[in-house]
Amino acid sequence: MDNIDKLNNVLRFVKDSFIGKDEIIDLLGVSLIAKENAFLLGPPGTAKSAIVRLLSSCIKDGKNFEYLLTRFTEPNEIFGPFDIRKLKEGELVTNTEGMMPEASMVFLDEIFNANSAILNSLLTALNERIFRRGKETKKLPALMFVGASNVLPEDEALNALLDRFLIRVQCDYVDTDLLEEVLLAGWNLENKPSNNKPCITPSEIIELQQLSKQVDLSPIRKQYVDLVHNLRNTGIKVSDRRAVKIQNLLAASAIMCNRKEVILSDLWVLKYIWDTEEQIEILAGIIDNIIEKDSSPQAHPQALFNKTPNAEELIKEVTLLIQKWDSGALSFEEQNVVKDKLRYVQTRCNWIKNNEHKTHIQTEIESLWHKMLQTI
Repeated sequence: MDNIDKLNNVLRFVKDSFIGKDEIIDLLGVSLIAKENAFLLGPPGTAKSAIVRLLSSCIKDGKNFEYLLTRFTEPNEIFGPFDIRKLKEGELVTNTEGMMPEASMVFLDEIFNANSAILNSLLTALNERIFRRGKETKKLPALMFVGASNVLPEDEALNALLDRFLIRVQCDYVDTDLLEEVLLAGWNLENKPSNNKPCITPSEIIELQQLSKQVDLSPIRKQYVDLVHNLRNTGIKVSDRRAVKIQNLLAASAIMCNRKEVILSDLWVLKYIWDTEEQIEILAGIIDNIIEKDSSPQAHPQALFNKTPNAEELIKEVTLLIQKWDSGALSFEEQNVVKDKLRYVQTRCNWIKNNEHKTHIQTEIESLWHKMLQTI
């Protein structure tokens, strides 16, 4: 069994244990291969830490570090205390045993509680995989950092922390239709631990990370450049640094599908580079519109997965957009946001199977577009 099969077996095992979380788990797989960090946004009780914990347990001989940050978390709690014996000799040396600097997988819950005492060291660790403390400099073995929070940061200083996580994904409660399956899987996970848990070693993951660097991105480079320009014009910030790093995600998507070159549908990973919750729908609309043109049978499963839209929910969204527009109190930027959301809803409308519902929603959308054109 080759390394990609081993990783896909691990991901499949985690998916079977957490119903309705395939999207998140696949993105963690992409992050592992790309050696990029992932951020999970969601309320308590949505299995954020449990998913990461189970994935970590499948990394054989790897060390896992998990910590819930508070406003009062001290550097010692994350990086380790100073070695008392060395301190007596006049040396400041950190005892990192069992702490973050020795971990293969790192999960930091409520990461935006990070205070100024640990922020700079944390930023360096996330960005450069290096731990610095005084004269100490240590290369970190971390394959991936995963951060989580219930809310996005409001403090400007913490935006730099969010920027260190290339992938951002919402982790919400599972659809009520799947509740019975969730309960059964949860019961089995807690009371019937698997004796045949699939595993992959850190060295095998590193081999996949090296392999991803050999992936050919030339088949879609032009489309990718055009897309980055489009996103910037839409108001979604994609810095040159992030644009370069996103290529690692594209290559990782290809590797997960046992391909040596990137195809158009690998652009699905760009749905998860948002900065605000408002951008989630806008990105999905733009990216889905591009990747649906790729009919390759080798596409990543997440690229082919589009949630069937609920007609009632869509008409509610259209009604809300009409009310916002009719209020007449929107700034130029707010008008553009309404237009972007309307384009997204219009794209989703095309997937409604009931023609009567589809026609009704399309009529309302066209009416709103007409109003918008009259104000130009």
